[in-house]
Amino acid sequence: MTYLIFKLIHVIAVVLFLGNIITGLFWKFHADGTRDPKVIAHTFAGIIRADRWFTVPSIMIIVAAGIGAAIQARFPILGTGWIFWSIVLFSISGIIFSARVAPLQVRIRDLALKGAEKEEMDWYLYHRLSRSWEFWGLAATVTPIAAVALMVLKPALPGL
Repeated sequence: MTYLIFKLIHVIAVVLFLGNIITGLFWKFHADGTRDPKVIAHTFAGIIRADRWFTVPSIMIIVAAGIGAAIQARFPILGTGWIFWSIVLFSISGIIFSARVAPLQVRIRDLALKGAEKEEMDWYLYHRLSRSWEFWGLAATVTPIAAVALMVLKPALPGL
């Protein structure tokens, strides 16, 4: 029963995690459609806040509940291929998010705030930063989705 509780908590945290990052993409594209720096700044401030409230806590819960479930089920965490490679993919996502996505979000928010104050947006720089955010954001989103696929399908992959 303890295994199932850990697994349930793990799955709920994954849903919150993926839901938040995918919803952030939706709101970013919605804000872009307005071409209004105030809306874009507000949207990125909301995305940054949502990451603090949902993404980061979800990551901690995913890790803790996943480890708890694996221990309860007596899975060797690094020796079970689908667990090991899911951890690798999830870690890659975290590295990409920390090194690229989060700093870009702050830069884009600040650029849009400056554009709103001056009533003149540097659209060239915005589009350059935006494309970079979209690329790295896609990489940071696809990797945990692949991890979910491994967790569900449990393919016979080598672990350590």
